[in-house]
This record gives sequence, C-alpha cells and structure tokens, in this order.
Amino acid sequence: MNSYTVEIITPIRGIKFKDVEYLRCPGLDGSFGVMKKHRGGIFALSIGEIKINQNGANEYFATGGGFAEILDDSVKLLVESLEKSNEIDLARANKSLNRAKKRKIERSSELNDARIEASLARAINRLTISKR
Repeated sequence: MNSYTVEIITPIRGIKFKDVEYLRCPGLDGSFGVMKKHRGGIFALSIGEIKINQNGANEYFATGGGFAEILDDSVKLLVESLEKSNEIDLARANKSLNRAKKRKIERSSELNDARIEASLARAINRLTISKR
C-alpha cells in the first residue's frame, strides 16, 4: 500500500487522516511534499497551506506554522492553528486583514514589525486558502 497516516495536533484539537497518499506542507525554506517511505526528519513549518491527498481527493488547510515529524509510515504535525479551507470565516479573516493593514500603517510602538508582518501574512493566507 502506498499510503500512510497523518496526525495534526493543534492547541485545541487533533485530527487523524488514514490512507494519505501525499502531503504538502509549508516549510521555512519553501513547501515540501511527503509520500510513502519518505526519508524521516523534523521540519519547521511556516505560515501557509497544508494539502492532503487522500483516496484521490485533496483537502486544504491554512496553518500559522509549527513542526512536522516525518516517520516511515506516519507524519505528525504540531501546528499553532489549523483551518480547513471551507470552514474559514471570511468575515473574520477580512477583519483580521484590515486590522493588520491598519497596524502596519500606524506602526504603534506596542507591536513590533515582525508581529505585524506575521499577522498580515496569516490573514492573507487564510483568505487565499478559503478559495480552494
């Protein structure tokens, strides 16, 4: 069988996928894909899209980053946040985008540039993936 299991763990829930044929994750140095019998390792994840191909169908998720542990017959993702593409609240995502843009323009001393940029990137990512 050319499949494996994927377990995604967030601070509020866990999801397990069986019979995964392909997984694509947003690594810090760019996206990487995982197939059965892939070389193992631990990788840092960035803000981006997680794609899971299971039984010939694709599912897409927005994530705020985390870590991936790749083993011979399974992958475990420990992520800050996870939202399935069709479950993203568009009104909330648009509010987040507008708030991040406003903070970028105002440049308050309370928030540093890295936090503002990360907030903006997360909002844009969620809106992009909501269209999948």
